[in-house]
Amino acid sequence: MAEMTLEKIVAAGLCSGCGACVFAATQGAVEMRLDGDGFLRPVALRALNETEQFSIRQFCPGIALQHPEQFDKGVSYHHVWGPVSRLAAGHAADADVRHKGSSGGALSGLLIHLLETGKIDFVLHTRASETQPLTNESVFSSTRKDVIAAAGSRYAPASPVAALRDALARPGRFAFVGKPCDVAAVRKIVQARPELAERIPYLLSFMCAGTPSMKGTHEILQRFKLNADEVVGFRYRGDGWPGLACAETVGGQRETMDYNTAWGTILNRHLQSRCKMCADGTGEFADVVGADAWHGKDGYPDFAEAEGRSLVLARTGTGSRLVSQAVDAGAIAIEPFPIENLNAIQPYQRRRKQEIRARALAAKIFKRTSPTYIRFKLEDCSAQLSRYKFIKVLVGTAVRIFNNRV
Repeated sequence: MAEMTLEKIVAAGLCSGCGACVFAATQGAVEMRLDGDGFLRPVALRALNETEQFSIRQFCPGIALQHPEQFDKGVSYHHVWGPVSRLAAGHAADADVRHKGSSGGALSGLLIHLLETGKIDFVLHTRASETQPLTNESVFSSTRKDVIAAAGSRYAPASPVAALRDALARPGRFAFVGKPCDVAAVRKIVQARPELAERIPYLLSFMCAGTPSMKGTHEILQRFKLNADEVVGFRYRGDGWPGLACAETVGGQRETMDYNTAWGTILNRHLQSRCKMCADGTGEFADVVGADAWHGKDGYPDFAEAEGRSLVLARTGTGSRLVSQAVDAGAIAIEPFPIENLNAIQPYQRRRKQEIRARALAAKIFKRTSPTYIRFKLEDCSAQLSRYKFIKVLVGTAVRIFNNRV
C-alpha cells in the first residue's frame, strides 16, 4: 500500500469517509465534500506533498487495519467478536437517556458519567445538523443536555475525524465517539503520536452495518411524499427502541416509518463500497462498544418496540474500568451477557466477518485493491463457512464487481 495516495484511495473504493486525511494533511489542504453518489469524500484543495501523503496512508483505516501482537491483560481475542474484556447487556439508568438513545442509551450514559465526574471536558461526536437536518455535523458536547441532543443513530455520512484538529485546539481532555472506521483512524493517530493519548483518553464506538448514501435518506422522504427543503427535523431511530424513522416539516406534518422498513428495505441498499469489504463492523479498536442487545425470536432479532437494551462490550482495560465505574456510580445498569448469544442477535456482523476472505478473493481475481487485515483471525472465521457458502459469496461478489456494483 506504500504507493497509495489520497486520490488512489478514493478511486479504488477504499475510502470510508472518516475524515482522517483532513487531519493528516496540513490545515486547509483537504476538505470533505458530498460527492455525486451522496457520500462524503476528501477533496485536495492543492497538490499534496509526500509528507502529507505518507501521513494519509499511515492514518487511513480504509486501506489497512492491524491489531497489536499483545492485548491488555485480561483481554482475549474472539475470532468473530474481536477483543473482549467484558460483555454485558444493560441500559442508561436515567429513563430519559434510555428512551432518547437508539439502543438503551448506554453509550450516552457513559459519556454523561465521564463529563459529570470530570474525567473529560467534552465529547467529540456526531449529531444532526442544526441548519440542514438531513445531514450530520461534528460537535463538541460538554453537558448532559448536549449529549442527549446528539443521541440516536445517524444513518448518513459523517466525518468526525475531520474535526480532530479543532478538538485538539480546545483545552482539556475529550472522548471520541464514532463509527468503527472513525475510531480505528483515531487509534492509528494516537499510536503514531502517543502524546495525544492523554488528550483523548476514551474511544467509544458502536456496531455498524455500513454507511448509507444520502440517497437512502431521500428515498425515505420519497416514501413520505416530502421534499427535502420542507423538512425541519429528521430522526432515523431512537426516542424508543428501536424507534421510528421520523420526518417533521415546517408546516407541522409528521411522518414515521418503522425501523425494519427504513433500515431493512431502504437504507441498507445504499451502502458505500468500502463497507462491503469491512471486517470491523463491531468496533474492534474502541475502548467500549455499544450495540442493540436485541431480544431473540426464533433465532433472529425481534425488532418489536420495547424498553431499550444496550449491548456493552468493553475491549480494553480502560474500557472495562470505565464500565465498572459507571455502574458503581449508578450511571448505567448492566447484567452478564454470554458471548455465544451474540450470534443470534447480531447475525449480520457474524456473517460479514466470515465472508471477508471470499469477498477479498473475488476482488483479487478482478485485480481490485482490497483492505489488508492483520491479526483479525479471518482464517478462523472463514473456516466456519461451508465450501458451498464460500463459493456462493465469492461468485456473488465477483458478479457485483463485474457489474460495477461494489
